[in-house]
Amino acid sequence: MNKMTDIKPFANEPFTDFSQPAHREAMKASLERIKQQLGRKIPLHIGKEHVFTDEVITSINPGQTEQTIGLVSKANQPLAEQAMQTALNTFEQWKKVPASERADYLFKAAALMRERKHDFSAMMIMEAGKNYAEADADTAEAIDFMEFYAREMLRLARINETQPLTPVAGEQNQLTYIPLGVGIVIPPWNFPLAICVGMTTAAIVSGNTVLLKPASTTPVIAHMFVELMEEIGLPPGVINYVPGSGAEVGDYLTTHPKTRFISFTGSKEVGLRISKLSADTAKGQIWIKRLVAEMGGKDGIVVDETADLDAAAQAIVASAFGFQGQKCSAGSRAIIVQSVYDEVVRKVAELTGKLSIGLPQDNYPIGPVIDQASCDKIMSYIEIGQSEGRLLTGGQRAAGNGYYIQPTVFADVKRDARIMQEEIFGPVLALCSAADYREAIDIYNDTEFGLTGSFFSKDEQRITEALEIMHCGNMYINRKCTGALVGAHPFGGFNMSGTDSKAGGHDYLLLFTQAKLTSRKLG
Repeated sequence: MNKMTDIKPFANEPFTDFSQPAHREAMKASLERIKQQLGRKIPLHIGKEHVFTDEVITSINPGQTEQTIGLVSKANQPLAEQAMQTALNTFEQWKKVPASERADYLFKAAALMRERKHDFSAMMIMEAGKNYAEADADTAEAIDFMEFYAREMLRLARINETQPLTPVAGEQNQLTYIPLGVGIVIPPWNFPLAICVGMTTAAIVSGNTVLLKPASTTPVIAHMFVELMEEIGLPPGVINYVPGSGAEVGDYLTTHPKTRFISFTGSKEVGLRISKLSADTAKGQIWIKRLVAEMGGKDGIVVDETADLDAAAQAIVASAFGFQGQKCSAGSRAIIVQSVYDEVVRKVAELTGKLSIGLPQDNYPIGPVIDQASCDKIMSYIEIGQSEGRLLTGGQRAAGNGYYIQPTVFADVKRDARIMQEEIFGPVLALCSAADYREAIDIYNDTEFGLTGSFFSKDEQRITEALEIMHCGNMYINRKCTGALVGAHPFGGFNMSGTDSKAGGHDYLLLFTQAKLTSRKLG
């Protein structure tokens, strides 16, 4: 086994500086390469088999809807069952592979993805509607997850060998963490590479095999990852790629008696449905299924009267409108102390008004939302907001042959308004005033979610109080509430935000293992 000293310490993958002409040109070259691959038919991957189906998922460019990204073969229940049996058979061998070898696959994949970083980002620009910086950060995070979880597996293997237990005379005792079995990985469309890669590689490096069911709006970038894992020599059947509908394939696999765990990132509604379905015991099931779920948020930024108001306004706008507000960590609420409320509102409106909208390939700050259903939902919330607040800016569809919506800000919104309480998942920001910082924190906490939050203040006593009582999984001081880094900001939330799984943290791999105690009598 590799010694921990043989592995370089983890460091986050650097972001690309696209203000440099050479980096912009490199991205444009990758976009041209990716354009040559568009429209091809993509198979399922079930063990060694590449299975093409007549029924397909058509992935389109949300910023240029006449452009087809790929025609992705669509699994049905018989194919899902074939994939399950393949994963079950593969697990019997994969679980015996030494941890160091499993980790090496991740190190190899990270190195190869690093070489092709802009190509992966270019695919996200076209399939998910991210601009250069958002796509680049997504790819960097995918690399980070593989590097981090590989090291975590080595660390866990070392703990398996050396974990101290209370000594008992005449006994040899050991506690080890062993894999669970076959898991269903259901990643989201908003971080279609990073979260897909993180969820999948955490499961497999821990010794499990998986059925990967990507989001139907972004299955092509997930397939690029699966192809990469095949290219670096990952044994067939460790990752099985089975796109399909949630109703047909998702529910079937969630309720399958041989499913050992479900790793899910997505909406509260779907997460609760998976929780309910997975809790029922199917005929032949001999375990309680484990659910790892990250389900969204209604995140916010609190600003008191001592804060740097320019920095606060910039953080509010960046948190609200980065990737069109399509992040579970997006700061869709800002609660501002009354004495500085008007000034912050003015600054936020000015900054938002400067955001230009256009095609992601041309690297506009604001691009499209993901699809027609999301567009319709967001516009319905904007209509609701017209009666719940004062429209400062935006509020309309934007020009372009895609799902473009103007960044929208409502001021003077009450704490119990729907746009203050419900996750919109789009470029809509609600501003609310509070008498003082304690009321502002109370308003912030008045939600069923608890994912990310931020507190802007220069008062150390207030900061200490906010750190203690703002109820969220990821709490930030004097910075935006988006942009968690692997290893630095383990990510996951409270309440209806999920199981607080802390992706990118030292606890995460334990969620894909089970602890086994062995005791041997000596003499």
